[in-house]
Amino acid sequence: MKKYAHAPMGWNSWDCYGAAVTEDIVRQNAEYMAKNLKQYGWEYIVVDIEWYEPLASSNEYHPFADLCIDEYSRVIPAVNRFPSAANGAGFKPLADYIHSLGLKFGIHIMRGIPRQAVHQNLKIKGTDKRARDVAKTDSICVWNSCMYGVNPANEGAKEYYDSIFELYASWDVDFIKCDDICRELPKEESELIMMSDSLRNCGRDMIFSLSPGPALLEKSELYKATANMWRITDDFWDEWRLLYNMFERAEKWSIHTGADHWPDADMLPVGAIRQCYNPDNRTNFTEDEQITMMNLWCMMRSPLMMGGELTKNDEFTLKLLTNSELIDMFTNIRHSHQVFRKEINGSEIAGWIGVNDNAEKYVGLFNIGENDTELSVSVDDFELSTNLSATDIWTKEKLSFTDSIKAELKAHASVIYKISR
Repeated sequence: MKKYAHAPMGWNSWDCYGAAVTEDIVRQNAEYMAKNLKQYGWEYIVVDIEWYEPLASSNEYHPFADLCIDEYSRVIPAVNRFPSAANGAGFKPLADYIHSLGLKFGIHIMRGIPRQAVHQNLKIKGTDKRARDVAKTDSICVWNSCMYGVNPANEGAKEYYDSIFELYASWDVDFIKCDDICRELPKEESELIMMSDSLRNCGRDMIFSLSPGPALLEKSELYKATANMWRITDDFWDEWRLLYNMFERAEKWSIHTGADHWPDADMLPVGAIRQCYNPDNRTNFTEDEQITMMNLWCMMRSPLMMGGELTKNDEFTLKLLTNSELIDMFTNIRHSHQVFRKEINGSEIAGWIGVNDNAEKYVGLFNIGENDTELSVSVDDFELSTNLSATDIWTKEKLSFTDSIKAELKAHASVIYKISR
């Protein structure tokens, strides 16, 4: 199995198009990424939920919609939305195009087997069992009506999961985001293990991402054994309240980040989001809040999945995604964790630290309170020596600190210093 140097960086269609993304939109975002972001490490293009639903139009789902499925109970792309999938080609032509740009291709799937296939009792490839034989009809997603769960104890269940990952491998998929599973433990634990085994044995390396959260801390070792990334939160949107709450999740989950496995703080809702409702929509986060979000995601080593329509990036959004110093930290930082969270000068401050392969340290100071403040934090709080040289990774300003680390931070703002002697 392939080893991945750092958490994935890419684009996902959910925040801007919900279930309604189309092939032309995917291609235009891939072209933008190849031209403007690939050199900074961005590489995944991920088609989110219900690419098999012909009439999907927003972030809302059509209950019990007619889906596009093949004779073996597997969902396939809706040709009216993904024309290159015609004549049984599936996502292979779109994946080929994205690969031709030097990028990687991913898709979203739901846990289970289509209800439509069960009602029609369709075949399952590789077995004489049929959809009704493997369906777990009392295992139903509470927010989406597409699927029944699969009962791993039933004959044909393994062949069903083997068949869907065989299909995705034939399409040259590089990334699978599986929904309705991450927080469904322990009741669907055996289904997760079966799914993971089928993916790992399909003959193609694919990132395996679990949604939605919040993930269960007590199941951290299972997530590591079965997946590359798992959501530590429910859907994350552009509200300060959600970003504030992420600091507690990040503190708890940061110790579980390691080689090939990363707690996932969810997509970055920046730039032009919610495009399926209004093409003029933009993120509600302030610029300071967007920087704070990027700083936290990068320090905790969460996967970075941009959620906005890339072709509508303004100058600030592009700079947010192309800070080479920040991305260098993200790809090389290790052992990062929260050191303190306390009130300083009338505002709530979180302090983080991490180290890279060259033993250079990164110190993050986050003003997550509601008051602007001037900070002076003893180097002893971070167990650092005196007389430090530092670089602000956003402004590139060179600084010197004797026995305390200083910063002026507005409410919801943050700073990361790269420390050297």
